[in-house]
Amino acid sequence: MPVPPPPLGRSALHPGAFTGTGVVVTGGGTGLGRAIAVEFARLGADVAVLSRKDEHLRAGLAALAEFPGTATAHPCDIRDPDRIAAALDAVEEAFGGRPRVLVNNAAANFPAAAEEMSPNAWRTVVDITLNGTFLCAREFARRHLAADTPATIINVGASYAWTGGPGFAHSAAAKAGVKNLTESLAVEWGPYGITVNGLVPGMFPHRDMTADIRGNLDRAHDKDDRQPVGRVGSPHELGWAATFLASPYAGFISGHTLVVDGANWQRRTLTNPPVVPVREQLGLGPH
Repeated sequence: MPVPPPPLGRSALHPGAFTGTGVVVTGGGTGLGRAIAVEFARLGADVAVLSRKDEHLRAGLAALAEFPGTATAHPCDIRDPDRIAAALDAVEEAFGGRPRVLVNNAAANFPAAAEEMSPNAWRTVVDITLNGTFLCAREFARRHLAADTPATIINVGASYAWTGGPGFAHSAAAKAGVKNLTESLAVEWGPYGITVNGLVPGMFPHRDMTADIRGNLDRAHDKDDRQPVGRVGSPHELGWAATFLASPYAGFISGHTLVVDGANWQRRTLTNPPVVPVREQLGLGPH
């Protein structure tokens, strides 16, 4: 029998655990990024949402409005180092000091057969997902290294960093880079009090899912029985995982990627189903 999660609003951490702590969430205005931002705010954090889109910034602020900490939102293209620096300058001004936590959640993705993928499509996904994660982490860490202050970085990844992602070669390659980057930075910056971890979500249905993911879900009449633990996740569960990794209770955890998916990515069947070529899955027909 599936075990349901505690209800929205509960937390394993004590109330006010992040009071006085500044948290930056890239892509924090929608979907799982917003769920992460909300759980930090629920625990008292000052939360800054970064996004390229004004409507996402407004949505992030609206979601954070009920909580006591400072909520702020700033436009930022994470592909541009100067815009990242400007956004963090604005966050520091709003918070009255350096944020201690960075959640690199922003990414780009869409399905495409590898042979049909344009160079621009490849560059765009890798530039946002991998390069953007590095550039944000670099700017954030530089400020803490210069001030000799501790900090936490959480990079949101994907399980196909280990397995590959047919139909998503650009995103899978970028997320593999994010996993490796997480491990490298954890060792480089650990001596200076900066922990770096990864966080991989499984199936967390939410209203901001991309059309291709929503289409796949709509074709499956029952999602819960396709997960080993017997249910899909609730977005706030990912937020709980993020707040734990940023808490003092995870201070000895660094360089680790935590997969929160009910063991779904480790599934294997004794008899594999027939192979359906990616082109057919994407409705492209035979080559």
